[in-house]
Amino acid sequence: MMQFPNDFVWGTATSSIQIEGSPAGDGKGKNIWDAYSHNTDRIRENHNPDIACDHYNRYKEDIDIMKKIGVHAYRFSIDWSRVLPDGTGKVNQKGLQFYSDLIDSLLENKIEPYLTLYHWELPLALHQKGGWLNDEIVEWFGDYAALIARTFGGRVKNIFTFNEPQCFIGLGYLQGIHAPGYKCSVAETIRMSHNVLKAHGRAVQRIREAAPDVQIGFAPTCGMPYPATDKKEDIEAARQAMFEIPPDDNWTWNVSWWSDPVLLGHYPEEGLRRFHDILPDITSEDMKLISQPIDMYGQNIYNGWMVRMGDNGQPESVPRSIGYPVTATGWPITPECLYWGPRFLYERYHKPIYITENGISCNDVISLDGKVHDPGRIDFEKRYLTQLQKAIADGADIRGYFYWSLMDNFEWTEGYSQRFGLVYVDYATGERIPKDSAGWYHDVIARNEI
Repeated sequence: MMQFPNDFVWGTATSSIQIEGSPAGDGKGKNIWDAYSHNTDRIRENHNPDIACDHYNRYKEDIDIMKKIGVHAYRFSIDWSRVLPDGTGKVNQKGLQFYSDLIDSLLENKIEPYLTLYHWELPLALHQKGGWLNDEIVEWFGDYAALIARTFGGRVKNIFTFNEPQCFIGLGYLQGIHAPGYKCSVAETIRMSHNVLKAHGRAVQRIREAAPDVQIGFAPTCGMPYPATDKKEDIEAARQAMFEIPPDDNWTWNVSWWSDPVLLGHYPEEGLRRFHDILPDITSEDMKLISQPIDMYGQNIYNGWMVRMGDNGQPESVPRSIGYPVTATGWPITPECLYWGPRFLYERYHKPIYITENGISCNDVISLDGKVHDPGRIDFEKRYLTQLQKAIADGADIRGYFYWSLMDNFEWTEGYSQRFGLVYVDYATGERIPKDSAGWYHDVIARNEI
């Protein structure tokens, strides 16, 4: 058995658009996913999040399930357009009340809320004003952050600003496969990235002003390289690969461009050289804003790839083996990423780390006995958490782990075809069925060991 630290935080996570439903409920405005899901053929079988898991109406039931699993914490996001229908200006009090009731219910059940301000839910009204290309969004986001901190700062002690900017800029605006479905130039997406990071910094300032005791974090993502062998040169190759910036058609999918400015106070030199001719005006004041001190570093980690040092002294990827294991999404199963990723991140940034997402989609079904047996998920979790515990034992300051996801939900352009949850959702009836993995996770939490 492998023990975790006594104060380790065991949690689970969701996002608002993926579970809440009620797109026009109680005065909510539209966000870009509300619009995109009804105006595109890019979502599997024309699915949409209008009902999703109906968490808006069934949140107490979902919290009761969390309590039975025994999680310490729940990471959820606020739909910006539910509390500010136009993104700015008039507040929707019923929207605020929903999140207030959710938070109260979590606390009553001794579950610590970890709130995410932005999990891709850009208000449509702000998108129509230019969205992340409009420099004014820095203040729009700051005002929104201040509202949330003023309203909930006495009860919520942990807030993450952004979830996965690599995805919502890269998939939404560079590759055009997520909302709003644009294919912008690299120059435009670089400018968007700068506005996202400035908005993060402004949010940190506004949260500090409104709720100085709140712990503030940032939750990016990326694939995690891991070395082919334990040779020093292969470890160094994987470390170098971790912080490289990929080709232009996928440039957003990297660690350093998004995290170096926040935690080190500057953009990576490789990026500044490469994008020199298309960079927006980046001032010292911008960098001071972006690098406002934060308390915790979230990282969403699902998989990685093997790297070795090439004969030319440069990192090179090692081809995956024939028939390598994959999840139901087709993602590779690579437990090593949950050791080497946090290790490299902690070495570079020296900030307490939370694994803000990790999990697996499986082809889950309700068995003849009425239960959902998911041994593949349990096996995945054992492998990954073993590697995470090893990273902690070897010195990485990892404070918590949030399984993605609490329940099956609307999985973006995959619609309802992918099931990541510890809890099975029958979308026809809304019934929740905890899977075997929920019971297994309960036991892990209770023992605090793998």
